[in-house]
Order: sequence, then C-alpha cells, then structure tokens
Amino acid sequence: MISINSRDARPIYEQVRDGMRNLILSGAFAADEKLPSVRELAANLAINPNTIQRAYRELEAMGVIYTVAGKGAFASPGDAATEARKSELFAQLAKTVGELRELGVTRAELDDAVGNAFEGGNKR
Repeated sequence: MISINSRDARPIYEQVRDGMRNLILSGAFAADEKLPSVRELAANLAINPNTIQRAYRELEAMGVIYTVAGKGAFASPGDAATEARKSELFAQLAKTVGELRELGVTRAELDDAVGNAFEGGNKR
C-alpha cells in the first residue's frame, strides 16, 4: 500500500498524498471505491490522523478523490483523477520549458528532447 520513508525530505502528508494518488491512478482503487478512513489509514501507517486528513484534503482539491459527508472518501472516476494529474504535469512542464528557454535552449533542442522522452529514450 503506502510506505513512509523517514529519510525522504518531503513532509509525511505529501508522501501519503502522492502514495494514494499513485494507487488511485494505477487502478488499485477503482472509481467510486471507498478509501480507508482517516483513522484506519493513520493506524496502519502509525502517524497522526491530522496528517492523513491534510493529505485527503489536498487529494480532494486536486480532483483525485471526493468525500461524502458521513460516508468517507472515495476515488474519483478515472477520468477526473487522470485529468487532474495531467494538469499538474503540464504545469510542471511549462515551468521547466520556461527555465530551459532562459538557459538558451532552442526550440529544436526542446523538440528533440521531448521527442526522445516521449519515445522512451533518455539522451539528456
């Protein structure tokens, strides 16, 4: 399921958030499937329930999960979670492209690098 790495520089709530997001996007939780309760997940990971609550709040803001009052948290339908992740990655890409442009990378170099990455190569 999710593992917490004490050597990871990221806060624990981010590790939980990213772990749950990856589980949902990979299909480990089906669309509309109930997620572990905050208390249950906190007990399993031996961390504070407030940490889980924060991770769940961020996942909901990202569109990866939704909550139903009195029922708990559920995995969003696949398209919503996938689109949320795509938006996040495209924002990261735009920032990276901007930095590369400032460093003098040409459009041709960028096109080549993106083409290589898309095809699975890693020449840079």
